[in-house]
Amino acid sequence: MAKKESKVYTYEDILNLPEGERAELIDGKLYMMASPSINHQIVSFKIAQKIQNYIDSKNGNCVVLTAPSDVKLFKDKDDIVEPDMYIVCDTKKLSGNKCIGAPDMVVEVLSPSSISRDVLLKYNKYMESGVREYWVVDIESRLINVYNFEKPELSGYSFEDEIPIGIFNGDCSVCLRNINLIEE
Repeated sequence: MAKKESKVYTYEDILNLPEGERAELIDGKLYMMASPSINHQIVSFKIAQKIQNYIDSKNGNCVVLTAPSDVKLFKDKDDIVEPDMYIVCDTKKLSGNKCIGAPDMVVEVLSPSSISRDVLLKYNKYMESGVREYWVVDIESRLINVYNFEKPELSGYSFEDEIPIGIFNGDCSVCLRNINLIEE
């Protein structure tokens, strides 16, 4: 009995999704995305804001971007992800509506529907593509895992900690101690 072939999706399929629908494309498979929770957005924005303020204070040229924004991790493959927040210091990677190539830093805030994709699948893709630093933020446990792919090493932090940003040699840090989350 012949095996049923599953469809291999491309970036064109993402572009042809109905308006308002979002998806990531990894290894030819589409992963539909749900709208993030308010707390998810609060945490993502707070991290982006802190980093952008640092970049501005140094007159830096790195760009902080937040979802929805497509990242094509590899030039020769159609892996398209939509990180919650990412930093690109080589602005030549930014073209039209996407980043082509690995960002310097990626932050993913966990959602119930994306935990395994963020923790396993995207971790591997980010490491393979050349992302230098990857943060996985778990709002429920108030923990942040920081993966420095250049060393490589893993560091665990809580929302109470000052978390150094490795791509800036620790000159910038983020603390979520006083973040005001919404009671759900």
